Amino acid sequence: MFSILTGLFSADMAIDLGTANTLVYVKGRGIVLNEPSVVAYHVRDGKKQVLAVGEEAKLMLGRTPGSIQAIRPMREGVIADFDVAEEMIKHFIRKVHKRTTFTKPKIIVCVPHGATPVEKRAIRQSVLSAGARKAGLIAEPIAAAIGAGMPITDATGSMVVDIGGGTTEVAVLSLADIVYARSIRVGGDRMDEALIAYLRRHQSMLIGESTVERIKTTIGTARMPQDGRGAVMQIRGRDILNGVPKEIEINQAQVAEALTEPVQQICEAVMIALEATPPDLAADIVDRGVMLTGGGALLGDLDLELREQTGLAISVADQSLHCVALGTGKALEYESRLRHAVDYDS
Repeated sequence: MFSILTGLFSADMAIDLGTANTLVYVKGRGIVLNEPSVVAYHVRDGKKQVLAVGEEAKLMLGRTPGSIQAIRPMREGVIADFDVAEEMIKHFIRKVHKRTTFTKPKIIVCVPHGATPVEKRAIRQSVLSAGARKAGLIAEPIAAAIGAGMPITDATGSMVVDIGGGTTEVAVLSLADIVYARSIRVGGDRMDEALIAYLRRHQSMLIGESTVERIKTTIGTARMPQDGRGAVMQIRGRDILNGVPKEIEINQAQVAEALTEPVQQICEAVMIALEATPPDLAADIVDRGVMLTGGGALLGDLDLELREQTGLAISVADQSLHCVALGTGKALEYESRLRHAVDYDS
């Protein structure tokens, strides 16, 4: 009876600590939280005092007075501001577990494959300081492949391309481990920067983060439209030349042109991975194709662009935004089978 109750009230959780969003998976309950990785704070007596976290803090981005700062404590998949990241993790843990639990939770967090030992130690320390009794780390490509339902435990090759906010992870997996992996610092944030730079250069206009996000989700595309123009939308920003607000029309052709460089870098990373893959596994990938996961996988026609450049079948995961969180959660649920994929070393 006690073991049943323990299972029902398990506090153990998996966290996808992303550059753009943080997702929390609780054992036995699934994904229970999905909020932006944003913290708003002000400094008083030399100490940072957190005012808002997640959705509430994101609304403040680009709109704060001088006394308040709204920042993303994660940059390129790793922690950029330790104190603020720790406060953010604490906030999300408290939000998930509204009641007081008997024991501190065991937490598994995903990290980019290219994270350095120092970066991994920083993430582990932040999670332990936030209240975890034990902190495990799992490589993002493994978590993404598990979450996408790929048969990574088989003795066959599978390729996953996880395009997150800060990084793109390209990995070839076999027998539940990484055969080849490469992490490039290109993702949704780099696409945002490319769009902002394009509009500044070609339209003498400055736009904010929320406008960039709207462009990507509404008319974002990785390919030039057949009619040379494509869908259009109205956007507002500030005229750089005279400093007044202005409204312009932007089309898909302009978006595709702006995103050429980051899209090309992702395509090149896939090609390099294919060249580095052992022949037998490469043959498996030709049969199975490549799986795209992460928020960046939702960019319009990215799968078609990759298919054209690689000649492989490219598919987008059903729940691409949640794949890493779901995979990290499964590593928690089926720990005995996936134990070797989780690093608990201190």
